[in-house]
Amino acid sequence: MPRREAELTNWLALDCGLSEFKLVPASGDASFRRYFRVQLPEGGTLIAMDAPPDKEDCVPFIDVTGRLERAGVHVPHIHAQDLEQGFLLLEDLGDRLYLGELSGETADRLYGDAIDALLRIQHSDGRGLPLYDHELLWREMSLFPEWLLERHLGLTLAPAERVLLEQSFELLSESALAQPRVPVHRDYHSRNLLVCEVRSPGVIDYQDAVLGPLTYDLVSLLRDCYIRWPAARVDEWLNDYAERALDAGLLAADDRIRVRRWFNLMGVQRHLKAAGIFARLWQRDGKSGYLADIPRTLGYIVEVAESTPELQPLAELIGKRVLPRLEAA
Repeated sequence: MPRREAELTNWLALDCGLSEFKLVPASGDASFRRYFRVQLPEGGTLIAMDAPPDKEDCVPFIDVTGRLERAGVHVPHIHAQDLEQGFLLLEDLGDRLYLGELSGETADRLYGDAIDALLRIQHSDGRGLPLYDHELLWREMSLFPEWLLERHLGLTLAPAERVLLEQSFELLSESALAQPRVPVHRDYHSRNLLVCEVRSPGVIDYQDAVLGPLTYDLVSLLRDCYIRWPAARVDEWLNDYAERALDAGLLAADDRIRVRRWFNLMGVQRHLKAAGIFARLWQRDGKSGYLADIPRTLGYIVEVAESTPELQPLAELIGKRVLPRLEAA
């Protein structure tokens, strides 16, 4: 048995008082965290998180869990914790990810539930959360040229192309910073939402939460890097959210007409970041599972950029320089 797994087993038995349990790998993620399903002799299950302290900090996860629980969001309750070893014992929300449950027939219901939960997240206590500021927005978008264009595709950008990207990044940052500021999950999509028998959806992977733009989580949900929906359906869900955010006081009446543009530009910012992260996961970490999602992610950028005059040069760069090289790779 690997050392970390043996230490986790010992902690569950001695510190958590569990006996005759079985550990089964549940999932990993894009970080160094690992999850195990703890199968109990009476038939119940829990989730054990292994977050090596030299690589992961559990404190933000614990902090945000408390904030979201108090707001009525169904997040995994923390039953036990050992920060020194990097172990947490959590409620098991199951394994019915939205990604496997979404269909043309279920989407309205599931996205309706997800928007309910999103509004609760946005009403949660955001005091003291890191700010989604200009520096962070730029740092995220810079992953696109560094990891996707240069390291993954081997492209050398001309000076004019670098200027083009900088101008696009600035436009996207200004739009994001103009929006109302709310607690932001940062990865609110179909792989981090679970269908639950009660209080669905269950929400996971929120430890990187920040205080930032109103539409960020919404675009993560509706223009998901892992599943794509017709534009007309996305518009319906966007309008439903906007009306409910207006009623909830999250959105001012004067800003209602700006929501669509904010949503579109926020999506470009997020998808530039995501495309860079997917390439980095392969180039740096040897994780190839996200490479197949890059074309869909770039497709969202091109779709919005082509219909946004200020971003049309970006659409042209991706269409003429990036996508052909990506297909060849």
